[in-house]
Amino acid sequence: MSTAVSDTAAPDAAELALPTQRGYWGTVGYRLRYDHVTLFFGALLLLIILAAVAAPLLAPFDPYQESIIRRLKPPGYQDRYWLGTDELGRDMLSRLLHGGRITLTMGILPVIIATLIGGSLGVLAGFAGGVVNMSIMRVMDVFYAFPSVLLAVAISGAMGGGAVNGMIALTLVFIPPLCRVAETATTQVRNLDFVDAARATGAPMHLVVRHHVIGNVLGPILIYASSLVSVAIILASGLSFLGLGVKPPDPDWGLMLNALRQAIYVSPLVAAMPGIAILITSISMNLVSDGLRAAMDVRS
Repeated sequence: MSTAVSDTAAPDAAELALPTQRGYWGTVGYRLRYDHVTLFFGALLLLIILAAVAAPLLAPFDPYQESIIRRLKPPGYQDRYWLGTDELGRDMLSRLLHGGRITLTMGILPVIIATLIGGSLGVLAGFAGGVVNMSIMRVMDVFYAFPSVLLAVAISGAMGGGAVNGMIALTLVFIPPLCRVAETATTQVRNLDFVDAARATGAPMHLVVRHHVIGNVLGPILIYASSLVSVAIILASGLSFLGLGVKPPDPDWGLMLNALRQAIYVSPLVAAMPGIAILITSISMNLVSDGLRAAMDVRS
């Protein structure tokens, strides 16, 4: 009886840290398998993304259809307005679904582009060192002189606002920190014994970087990039809230929050829904990022 219980019990800390038996990524997946918090919020985040992608199929109404007689209708099952209507009588569920597509795109796409650009520059600066390192990192330090929120607002405002300009602004904001993380990780790896051994064998420099450096710095870069997605979602919503992001009548969670702020005393639940969507998505992304960081830390 005791043997059956021990076979089905969750592994202890010593069993979770066995990289020699499963390999690095196998160990990461094994740890995530028993991290129920990360799995739950990862599934919730995946559900949010799938709902946003399938918004045209799931939305019960046209998100742009207005009706003054239906304005600020409370949530309920009457007439299929499950989450009520906004200040112009548009279905809130439909606008939240379609708004998720825009908000998530403005949160994820800039981080992906910034990871590619900033990560490449950081690896180049860390591996080359010397003048190359100084030139790249001093340019990155110029961006560090400005708070990220003010820099995003300034760049987006100077470019005239809009969804595309907002994504460009967020990309420029996230390149310096990602470059810094990549440069720090590469500097630590380039002087390790296996890199020196690869150089001693006469391997071409690009192969050394590809097989021995990038593989060892990719983890920290991806972990940090995943933590920036929630920041990007909040910043993108903030830009739209200030009128520097998505323009009306396109649905966006930040823009919807701005439009409904005057209805907070009339229909508080409807007015709070875009903010709740931003909060749930950001918390889910943060917890998933923390879980990935813990699973990928081979020293834990």
